[in-house]
Amino acid sequence: MGAVSPIQAALYTIMVIFGILGNGLVIGVVGESVLRDSGRGASSDIILVNMALSNLLVSLVRNVPLMLADSGLQLYLSMEWCRLFMCVWVWLRAANVWSTFFLSAFHHHTLHRLGPRQTGPRGPPGPLLLGIGLIWALNLLYSVPAYIYSKRGDKNSTEMLMMVSTTTRPLLGCMWNFPDPYRGLIYSTVSLLIHEILPIVLMSVTNVSTLYKLYGHGRRRLGGNAVEDALGARRIPAERRAAKVIMALIILFTLSWGTSIISNNNINFNGGQSADALRVVARFANSAFIALSPVVLTFGHRRMRAVVKAMLSP
Repeated sequence: MGAVSPIQAALYTIMVIFGILGNGLVIGVVGESVLRDSGRGASSDIILVNMALSNLLVSLVRNVPLMLADSGLQLYLSMEWCRLFMCVWVWLRAANVWSTFFLSAFHHHTLHRLGPRQTGPRGPPGPLLLGIGLIWALNLLYSVPAYIYSKRGDKNSTEMLMMVSTTTRPLLGCMWNFPDPYRGLIYSTVSLLIHEILPIVLMSVTNVSTLYKLYGHGRRRLGGNAVEDALGARRIPAERRAAKVIMALIILFTLSWGTSIISNNNINFNGGQSADALRVVARFANSAFIALSPVVLTFGHRRMRAVVKAMLSP
């Protein structure tokens, strides 16, 4: 890949720093709410913290080294460290996409519980924590091939296989090393279908279904149990606002992830003189969601809005 222009390096640095500060703020503010109140709203806040944590880890472990490389700092890891870092990069990016989908799926699930809230022990439900644990555990298994099929390159090495879940160029001297190009393309294609396209489809379908259910709840004539009607009338507008925020996150994620998918797979299957430009597009697209999702959450989360207003007020 050619030298990075100063403008590109500056813009990327701003995006990385913005992502670190924004997601750190989400973890601090929303996480404090989870610790303070384990009752109403705790489940959705736990999912938000998990998503922000995955964003933050991707920024620190992958985007910061890319930013340092843009500044001219060249570091090269040993073979074993390269394998470990490639595995971690794939793991974090994979967990990041499914953590985002989990937010949409959880909100869709809550619509089945519109009505009086169940009384019982307060605290995060076991299935929620189990789901988050499975996201991290299963995606760790998905990242194992990155440990096996990676190697240490040098400053003259060129990455020929691009995947959204890793980096858009050799980083810290680490790159893919499949036994032959066909195995690399098979892994890349399977990753594209199962890990990169499937989450986007599931997010879109889930969120459209959520909005449809809310529309149906809003048009349904209230009658029967007066208590349930009153609670439903209060909750439906709140759930609709939450659905709009989640829809904004999904649209942002789809644009970011989809742009990176198109760019990377264009490099994989076509290559050509446009490869360098596509790598730049893919790298910025990879970081766009991480940098901008805290802004979307600020508009949709009451506690986040209050904290940001307090920070910005003179």
